[in-house]
Amino acid sequence: MPAVRTEITEIVTGLGMFGYPNLEHALGMRPPGFENVDDVVYDRLAAAYRSGGHSRVFATAWSNGVRFARSAEGLRGRPPWIVEWKGAHRPPGYEQIPADLRVDHVYLVSCKYGSNILTNSSPANLFDPRRDEEDWFTAVAAESYQVLYHECRRLVPDPSSLPGRVTDLTQDHRRLLKQSLPRNLTDHARRAYRDFAFEAAAGSSHRWAASLGTKRSQEEVMWRLLRLQSAPYFVLGESAEGHPLAYRVQTPWDLRASHRFGSFRHWAEEARGQPIVSWEATYADRRSGSKASVAGHIEVRWSHGKFAGAPEAKVYLDTPHHAVPAYVPLEGRAEGEFALFD
Repeated sequence: MPAVRTEITEIVTGLGMFGYPNLEHALGMRPPGFENVDDVVYDRLAAAYRSGGHSRVFATAWSNGVRFARSAEGLRGRPPWIVEWKGAHRPPGYEQIPADLRVDHVYLVSCKYGSNILTNSSPANLFDPRRDEEDWFTAVAAESYQVLYHECRRLVPDPSSLPGRVTDLTQDHRRLLKQSLPRNLTDHARRAYRDFAFEAAAGSSHRWAASLGTKRSQEEVMWRLLRLQSAPYFVLGESAEGHPLAYRVQTPWDLRASHRFGSFRHWAEEARGQPIVSWEATYADRRSGSKASVAGHIEVRWSHGKFAGAPEAKVYLDTPHHAVPAYVPLEGRAEGEFALFD
């Protein structure tokens, strides 16, 4: 079952599209055109609304739904016939577009609140999809990875319960290591982790450079980082800094029609506390000739703490969303009364 906050951000965004005069009215009406939302969920939302504990999230989600309904990019002031909530269902296969709502069988809407993460994948899939590395850190930072493990192994109550080589760790060993490692590492272990973090970032960046040998491949990786797909979709939500998000995500064809791809570069960051690969791309507006850059960074880290879980590559956007050429802000004001029916 989704968390209540997730239900608020997704369902209330959808409710805001129906044209009711306010959120309280919409929760009471429970529109029949909103599919896959049953009375149990509505009761939970109503209780959360009355409690006042999520007032900001309710207000932001409602405002985003209203903005989409009013926008020329969205519903253009007409109520939807049907809004479908995906809820907790598992997709039958890999879905390219991260949609939480489908409006009138056409508009795909992703509700994104409190995060600047663009995507999350395995490091090998992102940096070098030609090869399938079982242990990414061994592949790109073998020496410093072993040194870090050696220093951490010394900190567990019974070091002999763990193998001498990091490459010999089993899942049981990794669980034991995670449970046994103290929160505060020794100075030697912290230095080892800093060295490992930079070597892992540098190794990842080097592998990325080898797989992006042409300008075409660099342009295509930006499509992937920005999550551009063959069909447009919408993002409604709030950034990690609390700024409203309401934009249409273009297709690669749209982006090429409006902007010329210039360059793509990436580099390993030093002294960031964990493996960080920063990236930046440049574009030129085909009409005005003005330049734009899009920047972000990738955290290469264990999914469940040091040595626990498979490494993952979390892609973050550092450029404000409204400054990204592929993200078209929704027009229309969400303030004031908006009632298509009552």
